[in-house]
Amino acid sequence: MSGKLYLCATPIGNLEDITLRVLRTLKEVDLIAAEDTRNSIKLLNHFDIKTPMTSYHEYNKIEKAYTLIEKMQGGMNIALITDAGTPGISDPGEELAAMCYEAGIEVTSLPGPAACITALTLSGLPTRRFAFEAFLPMDKKERREVFQELVDETRTIIIYEAPHKLVKTLKDLKETLGNRRITLCRELTKKHETAFHTNIDQLIAYYENEKPLGECVLVIEGKSRQELKEEAAASWEEISIEEHMEIYESKGLSRKDAMKQVAKDRGVSKREIYQYLVRCKEE
Repeated sequence: MSGKLYLCATPIGNLEDITLRVLRTLKEVDLIAAEDTRNSIKLLNHFDIKTPMTSYHEYNKIEKAYTLIEKMQGGMNIALITDAGTPGISDPGEELAAMCYEAGIEVTSLPGPAACITALTLSGLPTRRFAFEAFLPMDKKERREVFQELVDETRTIIIYEAPHKLVKTLKDLKETLGNRRITLCRELTKKHETAFHTNIDQLIAYYENEKPLGECVLVIEGKSRQELKEEAAASWEEISIEEHMEIYESKGLSRKDAMKQVAKDRGVSKREIYQYLVRCKEE
């Protein structure tokens, strides 16, 4: 029988956040695949776990995945852990899980810490709907495209960022999204955990004088639906009501239905459109 892949969430800071199930699994599996064995050995030593480790990271994720799958096909159970948090969230665990499914290997996920969810719950911003972007692309063109996609995003936005790139990313956010509410989370679950509730302008001003430290999670307010409606209505003001009517009538809508659609586009009542057109006709 084939073995199994266990995606094991590990602490993002405080070691007490590890679950009993993860501890038991790490002790029972045949092998632990770790993003950085030098980092993970500290965790294993702390909990007196003697299971052998092997490296699995961004630079060997495809080649090593085939090796690990072969071992699981031979009956080995393997646990995957990252430097911190839940495997598969912004790390190569995503590829290993997908390749296991293709090979018919069973995969299970053992829940636990995740920086994105921890930061979201700390943010004070809406949590029901959110868009997780993780680390932004390195490629400039792709990065611009992602920012453009976020302009009209109504969900709360979560972005990971390294300290040396923080100010540039904040300036890009200000230029693209405007001065939104934002919560900067750093040192999550650690002694000096910080959740900085502010806006983008104030955060830029602060970090232009203070050196950013530690990996950051940015939780950014989405655009309100009311703002979207107002922007959409304002965009129609660039043409006259008569021209607006002509757009819909040329598509085959009746005059009555065209008036209804024009009123909806402009955020006014159908009666206002009707009265305007009557006045224009009289003039």
